[in-house]
Parts: sequence; structure tokens; C-alpha cells
Amino acid sequence: MGTIARVARFGLLGRTLLAGVPVAVATALTTPALARIESFPAGFRTQMVQTNGTRLHVRVGGKGPGVVLLHGFGDTGDMWAPLAKVLVKDHTVIVPDLRGMGLSAHPDTGYTKKNQAVDIAGVMDALKVQAADLVTHDIGNMVGYALAAQYPARITRWVVIDAPLPGIGDWDNIIRSPVLWHFNFRGPDVERLVKGRERIYLDRFWNELSADPKKIDEETRSHYAKLYARPHAMHDAFEQFGAFSQDAIDNKALLAQGGKITMPVFAIGAEKSFGAAMADDLRFVATNVTGGIVPNSGHWIMEENPQATVKLVAEFLAK
Repeated sequence: MGTIARVARFGLLGRTLLAGVPVAVATALTTPALARIESFPAGFRTQMVQTNGTRLHVRVGGKGPGVVLLHGFGDTGDMWAPLAKVLVKDHTVIVPDLRGMGLSAHPDTGYTKKNQAVDIAGVMDALKVQAADLVTHDIGNMVGYALAAQYPARITRWVVIDAPLPGIGDWDNIIRSPVLWHFNFRGPDVERLVKGRERIYLDRFWNELSADPKKIDEETRSHYAKLYARPHAMHDAFEQFGAFSQDAIDNKALLAQGGKITMPVFAIGAEKSFGAAMADDLRFVATNVTGGIVPNSGHWIMEENPQATVKLVAEFLAK
């Protein structure tokens, strides 16, 4: 499915590819190799960080200015290993698993993105990092906006990748798309249906939201399916979606109270997913937005074209 067709499915067709808007594209990397789960570089350590009433599993490595990498649904912080290998050369790289996801703790409450932003600020406090760059994908974008809006002095630059923000821009149209039925697919009976069938559920996302499902290999699928089959993991993933209504209210309030964020924002869309519409969406909440596109990729940018994604992010953060 082409870019325009896929973006139309998300209700963003009317704002796609605005004339005259500069967009960075990793054009040299048009034939990405098959991605596999990679390990973080030697020298990275993992620790459980107490923050905001919960405990987050955090990977930390390198020296220099801080950069925080936030994952989304269907992934964990493991997705960022290829990017961490590049950034660790001159950054302190901080990679948490979000509340209730990956190897982090599973509290019963607290899944609004405004509250999870407090989680991440607490991680930065624990690591004595006053300010950092921020790189986010999917649900990580939503936590990222709440972080940048609540703590603008602590986020120096933000790379936001291929997912909208609740309550912002075309959100009301986006959530009507049949592609996003899973936003309301939750509850005790749903959890019973998915229990033991996590791989079937996750395959739907990898297959339908990718440009080429073959780019997400068996090793990758098995790795994440096992993590999402851990006790309470799917329940908490559903809680992430269940908080979207409150997230929309919170985001509108953050924008009304604080105005648009002013730090440089690099809004990257996947060619076969949000494309240039990512930058359009971020302009509702940020004043200094440039756009980029990951070529030959659907939503799963680090699985489908990690080389291009790493190139775009690293070049922006090096400016």
C-alpha cells in the first residue's frame, strides 16, 4: 500500500505532503537489510530505577550529553540497540522500558502519558541528568510530548517518530479508522482471549502496519511475543490504550496552559505510514519543527529500516 493510501487510513490525507515544506529523507538507504534483535553495546548497564511510585528497567551507557530513547507498543527499549550503538560514542544513552512494559514493574495504575512523563523525569533525576535530547516512537511519542510540555527546560531537542498525539490535530478522525480498532479492545474478557495467544495478536500489528511483513523476522517476533506474554504485560499494554481519552484531555490542557513547545523538533514519518504528515501534526504543539521520512518502511521503523532511521536521528542530534 502506498504512502497516500496508508496515511488516508489514519485520517491524515488532507494534511499530507504540504508544498514547500522541507523534508529530510535518508535517500541513500533505499534497500534496508533484514533487521534482527541486537544486543546493546558492551559497557551498557541495566538497573531498576525507583521513580514516581514504580520501578523502571533502564539501560544506561556512554558519556556526554544525555539522550533518552522511549519505545512504544509492540516493542520494548530493546528496539533502540542499533541507535544506541551510534549515540553511545558521544552521549549518555538512557533507554527505559515504559511503566508496565518490557522488564519494568507492573503497577495497577498510572498509565496516563502525563504521569508516565513524571516516571521519565524521575529516571533522569536518579541518573543525575538535568537535561537531555529525546527520541521517541509510537506510545513513546505520547509520553515524550507530556515530558517536553511539563519539563521544557529539561528537553533540549526532540525526535518524534510515526505516531500521533491524543487530542491533537486530526486525532478525532484518526481514532475512527478501522485500522485502530485495538484502541478500544480491552477488558477482562479480551485479556482472557489474548492470554496464551499474544503472538497471534502481535502478528496483526507487525503484518498490517509494516510496509513488508517479511522485514520483521521470526527472531524479532518471538523475542517481543515472549516479553508481552509475561504476567500482566498485556493487561498493562491495554491500559496504555485505555488512558488515551484522558491523555487527549491532558494534552489539550498542556497546550492551553503552556503554549507550544519551543525546542527543536524533528518529526519523522515512515514512508508507508505517516510520512510528511508527522511534521504537520507536531506543528500543532511545537514552533520549531522540521520533517523527515524513513524510506521503504511502514510503522516499525527500527525493524524495517534501522539504517535509515539511525542516519536521520544521528544527523539531527549532531547539529
